[in-house]
Amino acid sequence: MSPELNVLALAALFQAIQIGLAGAALNRDVGLDWNTGPRDRQPDFSPLTGRLRRAVDNHFEALCFLTIAVLLVETTGQNSALTAICAWLYLLARLLYIPAYAFGWTPWRTVIWAAGFAATLLMILAALF
Repeated sequence: MSPELNVLALAALFQAIQIGLAGAALNRDVGLDWNTGPRDRQPDFSPLTGRLRRAVDNHFEALCFLTIAVLLVETTGQNSALTAICAWLYLLARLLYIPAYAFGWTPWRTVIWAAGFAATLLMILAALF
């Protein structure tokens, strides 16, 4: 399996872990009954829970771009050291993004997000040229 596909698989597993972390924080804030119920009304969450939930949503968005990038690299046969490095940089950025968001590291959360996004866009460009 290529490095890019490995990173994509790891990123998907990491997303599952993120969902679990956000769910655990949610359970602490509002209890298991609300979390497993119909969620008809929105309770108040702690700032940490809100940040963890938003980080999950953000990773879903970023994962779409990574999936496109990996698909393009793989199907065009443009795998290279550059695309492999970009894939790993994406994953590293996503790993750092969680504590950066959770603990409000300003402006580092944005810098970390931008690094991961730039790495993904560079992979897409590499596939095109």
